[in-house]
Amino acid sequence: MTDNAVLVKDTGQGQTASRALFIEMLNKKFERLPDIDKKLFSYGPVYLAGNAGFSGLIANSFYRRALNVTQGRFTSSLPMAVLPFLTTAALYTATVTNPLMSGDLNCPTCTLIRGALVGVVGGGIYPILLALPVNAGLAARYNSAPMPEKGNMIRFWMNLSKPIVQKMYVVLLLQGLFGTYLSSKHFDIYLKLLKIPDSDSEDLHG
Repeated sequence: MTDNAVLVKDTGQGQTASRALFIEMLNKKFERLPDIDKKLFSYGPVYLAGNAGFSGLIANSFYRRALNVTQGRFTSSLPMAVLPFLTTAALYTATVTNPLMSGDLNCPTCTLIRGALVGVVGGGIYPILLALPVNAGLAARYNSAPMPEKGNMIRFWMNLSKPIVQKMYVVLLLQGLFGTYLSSKHFDIYLKLLKIPDSDSEDLHG
């Protein structure tokens, strides 16, 4: 192995070790935060995901009415609440929480954009896209509404979805605002973590 190869390998190992130490340092500092900050950082994504689940139920209700579906209420409601909840929580954790706690997200604007996108996509767009096939399947099964012919399917579903999407604009806006607010608070907590002195003997104030 050449000297350059050894240097690259050592440098890579050094960077990995430094990254691991930094993450460990952030985790230790996190435990010294006020309880209100720790709870907001830990459970904030759950609230955003809960709103996404509620959005799923709203979208499901709109499509059920549009397709005159009265059967399978529980069958359609359960996935429409659970899947957006799980998806939004996972997206926020992967794109905001974990990058902050690993020191990979140091841009406040990027953090806000990520939070807003997770709120809109996970709590608005995804429930709409999910509700359509769920209720279309029920409508076809129970013959509650006339189904489109093969050559007219796209136009039919677009015309059906257009007023529903318009009704969901408020939900999309609220989810985007909530995602932005939550990510801004999380970035503030991250900055507070960085300001905590490394010495365990010094207490956190404020």
